Amino acid sequence: MMRSLYAGVSGMQNHQTRMDVIGNNVANVNTTGFKRGRVNFQDMISQQLSGAAKPNEEKGGVNPKEVGLGMSIASIDTIFNQGNLQSTGVSTDIAIQGNGFFILKNGEETFYSRAGTFGVDEEGTLVNPANGFRVQGWMARELNGEMVLNTAGTPEDLIIPIGQKDPAKATTNVDFSCNLNKNTPIIAEGASDSDIAKATWGTETKIYDSFGNEHILSVSFTRVPETDNQWLATVNVDLENAAETNTRIGFENTDGVTNQFVVTFDNLGRLQAVSDSSDRTSNPEGEIQLIASYTVPGANPDADGNPARQTMNINLGTIGSMKNTITQSASSSSTKAFYQDGYTLGYLDNFKIDSSGIITGVYSNGTTRTIGQIGMASFTNQGGLEKAGDNTYVASNNSGLANISTSGIAGKGTLLSGALEMSNVDLTEQMTDMIITQRGFQANSKTIQTSDTLLETVLGLKR
Repeated sequence: MMRSLYAGVSGMQNHQTRMDVIGNNVANVNTTGFKRGRVNFQDMISQQLSGAAKPNEEKGGVNPKEVGLGMSIASIDTIFNQGNLQSTGVSTDIAIQGNGFFILKNGEETFYSRAGTFGVDEEGTLVNPANGFRVQGWMARELNGEMVLNTAGTPEDLIIPIGQKDPAKATTNVDFSCNLNKNTPIIAEGASDSDIAKATWGTETKIYDSFGNEHILSVSFTRVPETDNQWLATVNVDLENAAETNTRIGFENTDGVTNQFVVTFDNLGRLQAVSDSSDRTSNPEGEIQLIASYTVPGANPDADGNPARQTMNINLGTIGSMKNTITQSASSSSTKAFYQDGYTLGYLDNFKIDSSGIITGVYSNGTTRTIGQIGMASFTNQGGLEKAGDNTYVASNNSGLANISTSGIAGKGTLLSGALEMSNVDLTEQMTDMIITQRGFQANSKTIQTSDTLLETVLGLKR
């Protein structure tokens, strides 16, 4: 009699726990990145009234007689199914599509989260603004003029320096890719200015000195008389002040050369050779690179009192190639210098985060620069993580160690900036579970009431 009472009590207590979990699920139906819980039941140990007996020659076997003593909770699981993604338009909101967790730091404590509601604090650190936990990843370091990410290193705080200066950079490379019309007339002696203009093809592009001042690099091409496939190129920086800038161009250095060089094409219109004014000629194959120099206005003279000069590489393309190279074809002269790497002083105005978690800074001078990359963690058994509140988890003895790497590595998902992962709670499922749990609780209460009635009947036998 008393067994049924305690069985009913265990049923009511554990159904109450299940109701607590369901209530928590429903309460977090709109919590960003929340993962619902699930309660699993199991029966408790049974009291054996008689054991099993195996069959013999006279009679068959006998099954054991056991009375169950109630039920208990087998597990409370966290279900890490993907939640729906909601667009927010906020660049610092990040959703994980697939497996993985963000890595957050609070002092020396490490937390993991699916909620990507991040922002930038006063110092530019990427944080969870609700609790100040710092998002972990890898900051880019400058190496040989390029920003490099060492994702094999220990994760660190990510700092986005809004308003940071991007120093002016002098132009060091200019790439040309233009076509020179094979049918351009050759300039005759005594030709008029209009005839000279018709026979000349000029290109212009902006370049920058070490101060970030803008200059115009001009290169004009004219057919060389008494030749079929040669053009004379004249280079000037700020043509209107050509005497002041004193442009020179040549191979290896600009000593003893003028501002002119000669381009030779083969019968297919491909670049064949280049020679400077000192008759130094390019290699018979490979890329053609000339060195140009000019006087920088307003710069301090060198130790010998000579005007400061700035050098840059003029890249004409590859011998025998038609791609990104100067060519000669019977079609209109076209295009110009298509690339130069200089720029003026700029400030970090904005940043963007791609699907790999790479943070790219956008500067007011039109340049972009890699700032860092968001790190991600995965676990052998993510169900073994312990909830730590604030939409965070911590590793446990059964979760395994965190596998930290970038997005898309070791089964990790991708990141989506400007969106958040919603709760994976299904209200329809939770309401159904709530009804089932309520009925289970009521049924167990009836077990206690009925057992009490039976006890009352037993107590009434003495009357």
